[in-house]
Amino acid sequence: MVLSRMLSSLPLPKYLKCSIHLISRRNLSNKHFNRTLPPTILKDIFGGNVKKKVASADFGKDASAGSDFQRATFLPEISYFRQPCLKEELLCKFSEPVQDCCHKVTVVGSGMVGVAIVNALIFQKITAHVAMVDAFPKKLEGEGMDYCHGLSLIESPRIDFDTDFCITSNSKVIVLAAGARQMKGESRLDLVQRNSEILKSIIPTLVGYSPNAVILVVSNPVDILSWLTWKISGLPASRVIGTGTHVDSARFRFLIADRLGIAPSSVHATIIGEHGDSQVPLWSGVNVAGVQFRDILPNIGLETDEERWYELSKEVVRLGPTVRCLKGYTNTTIGLATADIVRAILNNTQRVMPVSTLIQGHHEVCHEMFLSLPCSIGEQGITNIIRMRITEYEKKLFQTSANVVFNVQKGIKAV
Repeated sequence: MVLSRMLSSLPLPKYLKCSIHLISRRNLSNKHFNRTLPPTILKDIFGGNVKKKVASADFGKDASAGSDFQRATFLPEISYFRQPCLKEELLCKFSEPVQDCCHKVTVVGSGMVGVAIVNALIFQKITAHVAMVDAFPKKLEGEGMDYCHGLSLIESPRIDFDTDFCITSNSKVIVLAAGARQMKGESRLDLVQRNSEILKSIIPTLVGYSPNAVILVVSNPVDILSWLTWKISGLPASRVIGTGTHVDSARFRFLIADRLGIAPSSVHATIIGEHGDSQVPLWSGVNVAGVQFRDILPNIGLETDEERWYELSKEVVRLGPTVRCLKGYTNTTIGLATADIVRAILNNTQRVMPVSTLIQGHHEVCHEMFLSLPCSIGEQGITNIIRMRITEYEKKLFQTSANVVFNVQKGIKAV
């Protein structure tokens, strides 16, 4: 009765305003005492999972639905609720998260080398999203869990791991670190044949999930397996890269720097050709701060070098087997070298480094094969191969290296 007398004495616009105001106060009062609504209306707006009908404006509906608004405002309150969970109460979902970031890197193989690569990638913050796949689920799960337990300590990158290759989808870089180890008495050709079967079984699937990826081959013998990967994948040669002599060049720079007593990063030295016994150290280009060693010691690197610098390049060949003999495997340097190449791809840096690529036509090599030459590397893989000014002696060594690798490669069926 009091409400009727109040409304009858007011003009029509004020009548409507007062009516709505009083009804709204009634609804808010009921909600407050009955606690029938969740504590925030934002959850109702963005959550998309509230099952209720309340006597107030449902802002989750289309703003043009005037009849819905009227029914929700003026009909008696009828509410149907389920108990909200902690996640829904804590998080107000605003949009769907991106599943695969633009810098996603897949590492195939969770052995010692694969783990070293992932370590280098996430500890140096090269990428925030790594996917690990392997054929051995227990080892893979153990490594994956170990990484996940420490995510809060390394700015929480995302680590996926599974035996299902679907987790590799939309990768920017695919690192192949899986393969059979050379057994005692096994020839390199036998090892390549076994590893070629592995590549044939996994590469088509990987390319299917990530057709725009750059493939980086780490498994040995890296030059032949890089060529095999290129043939099997059907990708442009620029998007298949082998780590090649990037590791050997790092060892070479260390040995020179150690003898001089300066930082390895200040030594500029390159090894080309095979990642193996026939590799070619380019003494003609070794320099520190632009000072060529050849200008000081013209016969440096040759057998006539009285300071015996040539022994360093021979030591580089022995370092890999020495480390394997001492600790059972090599992984740290190859992990760092691989991460270095991945960084150049993801950041499109166009850095020049010696990697395994298609060398047909370079330095008079006519075979279709992969060996290491200095290349600039960017988002689409290899963008340039440096036209090196090397000595005739170094060119002959490079051609000999090519013949050694091709003699093994020619016995392999790519497809």
